[in-house]
Amino acid sequence: MKKFKFPIDLSMLTEEEINQFREDPSTLFQGDTDVCLYLRFSSERQKEQSIEGQLRDCIAYCKRKNYRIVAIYVDRATTARKDVEKRVHFQEMITASVHQTWKLVVVWKLDRFARNREDSAVFKMRLRKNGVKVESATEGISKNPEGIILEAVLEGIAEYYSADLSQKITRGMRESALKCHSIGGHVPLGYKIEDHKLVINPDTAHIVQEAFELYANGETVADICRMFNAKGYRTAKGAEFNRNSFKSMFRNRRYIGVYRYKDFEKEGGVPPIINKDLFETVQKRLSANAEAPARGKAKVDYLLAGKLFCGHCGGSMNGESGTSKTGAVHNYYACYTRKRQHSCDKKPLRKEWIEQIVAQDAMELLTDDAIQEMADMAISQTEKDLRENTRIPELSEKMKETESGIANITKAVEKGIASDALMSRLVELEKEKKNLLRLITEEEKYVCKIDRDQIVYWLTKFKDGNIEDENFKRIIIDLMVNSVTVWDEPDGFRITTAYNLTSCKNKTFRISSSSDKGFGFEGLESTIGVSILDTPIFYC
Repeated sequence: MKKFKFPIDLSMLTEEEINQFREDPSTLFQGDTDVCLYLRFSSERQKEQSIEGQLRDCIAYCKRKNYRIVAIYVDRATTARKDVEKRVHFQEMITASVHQTWKLVVVWKLDRFARNREDSAVFKMRLRKNGVKVESATEGISKNPEGIILEAVLEGIAEYYSADLSQKITRGMRESALKCHSIGGHVPLGYKIEDHKLVINPDTAHIVQEAFELYANGETVADICRMFNAKGYRTAKGAEFNRNSFKSMFRNRRYIGVYRYKDFEKEGGVPPIINKDLFETVQKRLSANAEAPARGKAKVDYLLAGKLFCGHCGGSMNGESGTSKTGAVHNYYACYTRKRQHSCDKKPLRKEWIEQIVAQDAMELLTDDAIQEMADMAISQTEKDLRENTRIPELSEKMKETESGIANITKAVEKGIASDALMSRLVELEKEKKNLLRLITEEEKYVCKIDRDQIVYWLTKFKDGNIEDENFKRIIIDLMVNSVTVWDEPDGFRITTAYNLTSCKNKTFRISSSSDKGFGFEGLESTIGVSILDTPIFYC
């Protein structure tokens, strides 16, 4: 038999199976839509359709639909019910879908794809994210009620998918960290991102240098704040400086060239702005200022740090700790103006009490509409990071131009115009497309791809979160709350909260406390079930 040259790799098929294409190769060369075939044979049911039979039906289906087969994946003697990870070529197909060289996966029956409803929905979801759908060659999915169920987002599936994605993201971040690449998050003042790495920003690095020198020479943080704001300096987020602006700055080892991600640390991984001698001088002064009055303070996580303000004087309320006569340690928020200048009468607030009140209020605002808005905000930020920190938009635009050029030349060839120059240009464009695809794949390694559905699912789970859990409480406060202002009143407290969501207006409410529970060091148990007074309350 004459050796036939096929346009795709058929090495996964046996000679008997390949013979079907030798008899009629049209589905490998003709068609309006590019598809791949996924075939699977399980040894647990010897009477089920063989790969050869599945292939015959799938070829016939593609011929009827005018599909062109551009790839074939086969798993033999594997089950779809469990251990989906062992289906090597199935996993290879899912991975290959990101390149979008085909738009459909054709299977003999849906149970060849997956018998487990959750696995089916999870992997179909992954394919959908890459613009790929699944079709059955022998089942009328559109008329089958089970088809609707298979497409639904089942409870718990997104959790499985998110957990799996989280592992991949963590692994990718780890690889990026080993190369000292920026992996998202806040870019410290004095730096900017170029080619995935932190580099010195000459427009702002001098501010960091000046701050360290001033503090090392004896200036107070308050004085440095005033000087910087008077000069028009701004933080990395474009805001005016305050005392909290320097807490992380003076402790940030990146400024002496140390790259750190979780437990990985590398000297020289970041270009230094500060020399080590100056950094150590600042550390000694910070340690001296952190003696007795703030002992034990660093061990306590003040969830409202930088967010809680005194309603009487407008000053910040900072986390403090004190020891009673019995030796018990109490944590609270105290007005900075009262403590330093003694010009405000605001009483301290118990840490646990005010944090619980704020967290409970934030939970009430976690509505479906708020979740949708937060998802939009997160996606918007993700797209912004993609534009500003990667070459993907630029490469994608070049890819469109290249593909357009290939399409135009292909049309010309189809019309009978096939000069040597034209064919030479086609070869060049094909090489360029391959190179662009490689570059895009490289860039995507440094992007944490999170879609809107995942975000909505994650936020929705918070509606059932445990408000007593400290980690949960921290996340809900960081997520929702911009600032909290508290006034002392004869019968309790007046609290105004500003939120991170633009659709949520400031909300003011009063909480009664007949015996001033929440002031000073009284027991928290007596504040449970506080009552809201009859005063105007403004919701989002």
